[in-house]
Amino acid sequence: MAHALFVCLHNAGRSQMSRALFELAAAGRHTAESAGTTPGDCVHPEVVTAMAELGVDVAEIQPQLLTSELAERADVVVTMGCGDSCPYIPGKRYIDWDLTDPKGLPIEQVREIRDDIQRRVAELVAELDNG
Repeated sequence: MAHALFVCLHNAGRSQMSRALFELAAAGRHTAESAGTTPGDCVHPEVVTAMAELGVDVAEIQPQLLTSELAERADVVVTMGCGDSCPYIPGKRYIDWDLTDPKGLPIEQVREIRDDIQRRVAELVAELDNG
């Protein structure tokens, strides 16, 4: 079982969708957390809407601050848009996903980002399943 950490700036959009979609795809075979370098107050409303379309409720999730402890627990750290503010922990595997921040975007664009994340997450889970 692998543990993934998804990190973005505010932990209110990309990383929240990634964590939720990863957990859905992994179906208990792997675990995940998400965090942000400067966490927002809540998950972006457009992200809540896009995820609800898939039957995933992220409305009550509180964005959390990225800490060294969170990064140390992870087998793989997926960063998206946090740049140099993401901590580097030696010995951890890092993947950077170039994803647009969904904050304030029309729902059609948020769906595109969500679907892109879903494809990436499926590939990551398959890779982790194969060891």
